[in-house]
This record gives sequence, structure tokens and C-alpha cells, in this order.
Amino acid sequence: MRKDLLIIGFVWPEPKSSAAGLRMMQLIETFQKDNFQVTFASPCAKSDNAFNLEDIGVHQVTIALNNSSFDAFIEKLNPKVVLFDRFMMEEQFGWRVIEHCPNALRVLDTEDLHCLRKGRQQAFKKGDVFDNAYLFNDIAKREIATIYRCDLSLMISEVEIEILINQFKVDKELLLYVPFMLNSILEEDIKLLPDFDDRQHFVTIGNFLHEPNYNAVLYLKNVIWPLISKQLPKAELHVYGAYASQKVTQLNNKKDRFFIKGFAESAHSVMQQAKVCLAAIRFGAGLKGKLVDAMQNGTPMVTTSIGAEGMFGDFEANGFIENDPQEFAHKAVQLYQKESLWKSKRKNGFLIINKRFSKLYYQQILLNAIEKTTSHLNEKRLNNFMGQMLQHHTMQSTKFMSKWIEEKNKN
Repeated sequence: MRKDLLIIGFVWPEPKSSAAGLRMMQLIETFQKDNFQVTFASPCAKSDNAFNLEDIGVHQVTIALNNSSFDAFIEKLNPKVVLFDRFMMEEQFGWRVIEHCPNALRVLDTEDLHCLRKGRQQAFKKGDVFDNAYLFNDIAKREIATIYRCDLSLMISEVEIEILINQFKVDKELLLYVPFMLNSILEEDIKLLPDFDDRQHFVTIGNFLHEPNYNAVLYLKNVIWPLISKQLPKAELHVYGAYASQKVTQLNNKKDRFFIKGFAESAHSVMQQAKVCLAAIRFGAGLKGKLVDAMQNGTPMVTTSIGAEGMFGDFEANGFIENDPQEFAHKAVQLYQKESLWKSKRKNGFLIINKRFSKLYYQQILLNAIEKTTSHLNEKRLNNFMGQMLQHHTMQSTKFMSKWIEEKNKN
């Protein structure tokens, strides 16, 4: 029997630009492993960095917001599973999926908890301590509603699951922990990586459309790098990331050895050339792709508690976690200068990739959960009265607002 998966994407996957793009490719690979025919649909315009999904056998479809053309499309496809890429896509298309494919399993991939990221950003900008007053924001009301309306929500961080259960009282049966799903690093892979003496300079990387990344680069430029640079007068900091605007490129300063390099064709290549990765992230959520890149390529790092959140579990980090800028800089210099320390920390990274982010293990966890939820779908929905209630009100409000917009657009 044919199994169709429809992914409704907030954006087209850009695995070279963002951790979210890599995450989406991992999910697609997992479903294809279970013989799903995958269709990826998005209302977003494609950038030059978008991956051509047709190359891996995924059908690509452009869909329109507030347009009944989607109804005929999904009715014809009649997918077994619909995966919403972030809560905004469920808000836009969820009611149409329910109306035309009521028996389809509805899955949300949160990417990271948007209300947590937004609340932390607001608290940071106001110079306040982050608390529930910031967490319970308007995005939280929308995002939690989507989680209830879906049959299963994929969470990338254990910390975010705890927040949903403890702060928002979400039923844990609605949540599934699926972090990055990564290939194991073998001994022969490690031998091919450049060693301590073959590397030089510091590196940081991140998509500049993501506000925490830009803020982190500013923080490095103005506070941390001057402290490091003073102790290491020949070292350079190389800053990579897609979508570097003028406000980013103007930070380039040859005299200070602070170089804005822009888009990296290969994150692995730039990580392997660097001796230490710096991730001075002061707000945000989810798992940090740059730290995964560092661990995969044997590059020890220094990050903050926000950067480290959800990354290491009970394992020792592949570097140091410091929030104080003086300590952050001190640890970065230590890693740069001490070969024995550098080697022990990089070994931690390989262990974390292999033991904490095992592709085969989490692929099976996900596929088992999809199968179990599908076979007990009616029972699960009956036990989720909150979801039914929110679905009812969404069908009354969002549905008719969308229809009104569609009619208005015709004029």
C-alpha cells in the first residue's frame, strides 16, 4: 500500500545555511527509509541556497496561502501523514488538512520552541531576567495551541519538553524527543581530520537571518574578541554565515584580525581548518548546529549556557561553557594553546555525536512513534479534548478569516 507524506514547509530546506535545513533533510531521509513517498510543499519563495529535493526523489510543490487550490491538491494526494514545519504552517493549513484529509496523522516539527526564543530575546533586550512573564507571550498561545491540535510534536531539545510539561502542562503523550540524527564518527574518520598543529585561528558560524547569531557576532566583536586578541596577537577570528547584510559585513576589521567571511560552501571544511569554535550566544532556543559542526569535525568550542542547552546531556562538553566574558576568553585561549586539553575536549565531541545523536537509534524511535500513533489515532484524539476544542474554534475563526482573505484577493 502506498504511503504518502506531505511536508508543509515554512521555507525550502537550506542544509548549507542553517541547522533547520539540516534537520529537515534528516526527517526526509527517515521517512524515505520507511518507504514513504515524500512531497514537500511550501508557500515560500525559493532562494539560491535551497536544496533541490527532486534530486533525492522528493516531489516539490509550490502552494499558496489563503487559497482553496490547496484543498484540491491535498484531496488528490490524500497523504497518510502531514508534517507541519513550524507552528505557523499548521495555523495556515491545518484546518484545510482536517477538512479534506481527516484521517491523516498530523505531526508538528517545532524546530525549536519559538515562544522560548522570543521570550528570551525580549527579556535580553530589556535587560531583565527571563521568567514566565516573558515565556507566556502571544507566540506561546499560538504555538501551544498548534501542539494540542496535532497528534504528535517532534521536539529537538529535552529542556524544551520539560518546559512544555512543567510550565504549560502539555500532556507528554503529545511530545516526542527527536534531536539531530547524525552518522557515527568512526576511528578512520577521526584519523583523516586535521590535528592540533595543522589548524589555526578561531571560527564562528551561523545564519544571519537568525537574530541570536548576529547578536553573538556583535558580542564577540565588541567584548570577547578584544580579550582573546590581546593574548594571542597572531590569531584571527573568521565569521561565516549565510545572508550577511551590510550591518554584518561592516564589522569586518583587518587590523583587529576580525574577518567576516560570509556564506560557507562547506561548514565542515571551515571547521576543520579552525583550532577553536566560539559560540557566544546570549538568547535563543533549540540545538545549535554550529556546535554539532564543531563536534563532527574535531573542533573544541567555547559557548554559553544558552548555547549549550540541550546539547550535552550527561556527557562532558567538547570544550567549555562560560557566561562571563573574561572566563569565556580565558578558556578560549587555553584551548588554543594547550594541545593536551584540546585533544581531550575534542574526544568528548566524538563521543557525544556517537552516543547522544545516533541516527539509527532516533530514526527508529520516530518511525515506531509514527506507526503506533497511526494505529491508535482515534483513541489518541479522544484523549486529547483540549486539541478537539482548539480545533473547533480554529475551524470557526481561522477558516473563515482565510476564506475572507481569499475573496478579498479576488477583487
